[in-house]
Amino acid sequence: MFELLIRSWPLLKTAIWVTVWLGLGAFVFGSILGMLIALMRNSTYRLLRFMAFMYVSVFRGTPLLVQLLLIYFGLPNYGIELGPITSSLIALSLFSAAYLSENFRSGINAVDVGQWEASFAMGMGYWKCLQRVILPQAMRVALPSVGGQLVALIKDTSLASIITVVEMTSVAQQMGAATFRYMEMFLIVGFIYWLINQCLTLVQTYIEGRLSRRIS
Repeated sequence: MFELLIRSWPLLKTAIWVTVWLGLGAFVFGSILGMLIALMRNSTYRLLRFMAFMYVSVFRGTPLLVQLLLIYFGLPNYGIELGPITSSLIALSLFSAAYLSENFRSGINAVDVGQWEASFAMGMGYWKCLQRVILPQAMRVALPSVGGQLVALIKDTSLASIITVVEMTSVAQQMGAATFRYMEMFLIVGFIYWLINQCLTLVQTYIEGRLSRRIS
């Protein structure tokens, strides 16, 4: 198996960076959009709540693979042609935003309503209260589920191989076809996925500890 790893490494090392870049990029963009959707879900305006609800309903209720294929193969019918990596990044970001919005919303709703009232009584506006008082507490609550979503995103990047993105699963398929050693190749790739996600989990645990000490 080690010999197979050495043989596939020239392709695999590039694929690892593509996998990590796609996962982290989608997480960043998905977090920004997800936070916006979470705030819309908590809005006093019915239209904003409805729009956010429908977004979450559609993107959580349909498979990521279907969304990916619609973006890559469907948009060119309307004159919008995107490359495989761009399509994958957009699909992963939109998909993750739906889940992250619920993570953020649950964190925000977990903060006692008295925190809002006390902040407004001190003369803080909505955005300042959100930034200085609510979000620091909300992120502490939401962090475990948000970290879980990042781990899931790293694994979901494997679907990008369907539209010819050369990530780890794609390399495993290519090397398996070339050497007929599918079992060993997929075990190697599975171990690398696990290693990446273990590193992310350790970072998450460290951040949780820092937040707990800062708030306590």
